[in-house]
Amino acid sequence: MIGLRLAFSITLLLGGLFSPVAAEAQQAANVPRIGYVTTNLAAGHALEAFRQVLRDLGYVEGRTVVIEYRAAEGKPERLPALAAELVALKVDVIVAPTTLAALAAKQAARTVPIVFIGAGDPVTDGLVTSLARPGGNVTGLSSVAPDLVGKRLELLKQAVPEVSRLAVLWQPGGSGERTDKDLLKAADAAARALGVRPQFVEARGLADFDRAFSEMTRARAGALTVVGSAMFTLERRRLVDLAAKNRLPAMYTLREFVDAGGLMSYGVNMADLFRRAATYVDKILKGAKPADLPVEQPTKFELVINLKTAKALGLIIPQSMLARADHIVE
Repeated sequence: MIGLRLAFSITLLLGGLFSPVAAEAQQAANVPRIGYVTTNLAAGHALEAFRQVLRDLGYVEGRTVVIEYRAAEGKPERLPALAAELVALKVDVIVAPTTLAALAAKQAARTVPIVFIGAGDPVTDGLVTSLARPGGNVTGLSSVAPDLVGKRLELLKQAVPEVSRLAVLWQPGGSGERTDKDLLKAADAAARALGVRPQFVEARGLADFDRAFSEMTRARAGALTVVGSAMFTLERRRLVDLAAKNRLPAMYTLREFVDAGGLMSYGVNMADLFRRAATYVDKILKGAKPADLPVEQPTKFELVINLKTAKALGLIIPQSMLARADHIVE
């Protein structure tokens, strides 16, 4: 795990006619610096996808580009200070892979370009003026859409057709206050449209997890859907274990939960978003303005099902669902 103040700032070597000190000073002045601030660095494969595209575009980390990493270790209150550190380092662009990180970066950086990845509703959350014309110094790629909530519940209902009461686990502020409100409203409407009673359960931190699942058990919830948040992603193994312990079929937002033993997930392909974010960074480093780069919405979605978990829960996943799944864990 990369800690709170971990930063990879590699001294670059340059041969030639100049003295080592002069060469280092000249190269440091010319090498672009990317700031990367996040709540946690749990999505390793997605970050690696970002770095791979940078390499494909000709950026060699430690030689032709420096990336300064800052991770809040699951404590979002640290994000403003971390973003301010990156601004003080005079980075050329800041990459923020969560809504909260992007908001912290925007507060700290009035002129430094910012590329967010996976923000909820960037207009509603105040990151950009509009998707087509972001305005200001912020642009990027959104990932959360309220209509995805309905699709997740529909799929969960297909897997557990007898469910009549559904627990909705969410973290207040996990996706930004306004996006949280929209997601919960969408979950309520989708559940009722499916003839299911929703039970909204809060978890502000890891210490709330046991209490939250006790609430679900007392209310006789028959299934669970987890609203996406950086904390939930970081603590996904704990959530998956609690769902298994309480025998709750659960739907998640990201494949990482299913890889950790969760039943199923439906959502954006995060690695794809990170790859596309790298092209935004490239354009900005070559002179493009964030205000002129429209915010992209997700185009690739994936359904992932864990058959081993389904068997442990006594579920038989319909063949129609298996046929449309993008990945099946066996």
